[in-house]
Amino acid sequence: MSKTKSAYRTSKTSQKLALFPDEAEEQSGPGIDSFYGGDDVYNQLNQLTNEDRTSHLIDAERWRKLRRDTLPRVTAYSTATSYDLKAVFRYLQSRKESRQAAPKLMDECLYSPFAFERRSIPARNDTDNQSDYFDLIKDHLTSEVFVFDYGVIVFWAMTPEEEKQTLRELRRFEIEPLEAGDVEIEEFNLYYNPNFPPMIYNDVIRLRHPRNYMVKMAISHAIAQSVKLTLYEGLVEETINDTKHIPQLMAETGRVKMSRTAITKKIGQLFIMRINVNLVSNILDTPEIFWSEPALQPLYDAIRGYLEISQRAEIMNHRVSVIGDLLDMLREHLNGHHGEFLEWIIIILIGIEIMLGLVTISFEMKGLRNYGSHAPLE
Repeated sequence: MSKTKSAYRTSKTSQKLALFPDEAEEQSGPGIDSFYGGDDVYNQLNQLTNEDRTSHLIDAERWRKLRRDTLPRVTAYSTATSYDLKAVFRYLQSRKESRQAAPKLMDECLYSPFAFERRSIPARNDTDNQSDYFDLIKDHLTSEVFVFDYGVIVFWAMTPEEEKQTLRELRRFEIEPLEAGDVEIEEFNLYYNPNFPPMIYNDVIRLRHPRNYMVKMAISHAIAQSVKLTLYEGLVEETINDTKHIPQLMAETGRVKMSRTAITKKIGQLFIMRINVNLVSNILDTPEIFWSEPALQPLYDAIRGYLEISQRAEIMNHRVSVIGDLLDMLREHLNGHHGEFLEWIIIILIGIEIMLGLVTISFEMKGLRNYGSHAPLE
C-alpha cells in the first residue's frame, strides 16, 4: 500500500478553516449559498460575530491539539481506474449478516454501513476536557464506506487495519487496479459536537450528528475528487520531470538525441496524459446527485473549496498545456527529421541515378570507340 503523500493543497498544513452549512441553515432561505458556496471559504470567519468567531477558534484549536489517534478516521483511497458498482452492491448485500451492510446506490456512488466487531474507545483523559466527545461516540461509532465508480473508496470511522481488510475484500471489483506504489491516500479525522455547526479545520472534520449519511456522502464526494485529482497531479509532475531535459537538450545542441522510436513512444505517453487529464476533468464536475439533493450542494461546495479543487485543477491544466507544447514540439521535430531523412534518400537516389547514367554513357562511348577502331577501311 502506498504511503500517504503530501497533497497538492495548502489547506493540509496551513490550518485553514471552512464552515459547513447546518441542517437547519439549509432551509433558511436566501443568503446561504453566498455564505457557504463557492471556493472562497476562508473568508467565512470574517462574516461571523466576534463572539462566534472566538468560540469557533477555541473549539477548533482544542480538537487540533488532541492526539489524532484518539479520533475516528476519514480516509480516501484511489486504488483503480474504476469500480464495478453493481458487483460491489451485490457483494455488500450478501454481507448483511456478517457486516450489517445495507448498500444504497446513488448515481456514481455506493454507500453502506460496514460494521466490524465493537472496538474499545481509547482511554479518555478528563484533564483534556474530552468527556463530551467520548460520551457522544461510544454508542454511535459506526463504520461506513462510500465507493465511487471512478476508482475511489472513502472510509468513515474505520481503523487502518479495517480499511486494509475492506480493500482486500473489494479488490476483486476493481477495474484496471493501480500498482501499490501508485495508490493515493488522503487522511482526515472526525469528531462530533452538537453545540457547534459543522466545519473542517486542519483536516479535522466536525459534525453535529453521527447518523446522517447524506451529509457524509456530500463530504465524501469532494474528498474522493480531491484524492483522484492528487493522483493525476502526481502523474503530470512526474511526466514534466521526465521530459524537462528534452527542451534543454534542444536549446544546447539544436537536436533531440532520441531515436525515432523513442520520440514516438514519448509522444504516445504525453498524448495518454492529456487524455487522462480530460478524463479527470469530467470527474471533477459537480456530481449529479446534487441535482436531486440541492440542499446538500452548499456543503459539497464548502468542502470542495477547502480542498482547493478548482484552483488545483486550473494549475494542473496549465501544466498540461506545457506538456501539450512539448508534444507539438516533438511532433514538429519528428516530422522535420522524417522530412530531412526523405530529402537525403532523394539526394542519394539522384546521385545513384547520375552515377548509373555516367557509367552507361562511359560504356556507350567506349563501345563506340571500339567499334570505330575495328571498322573496315574502304
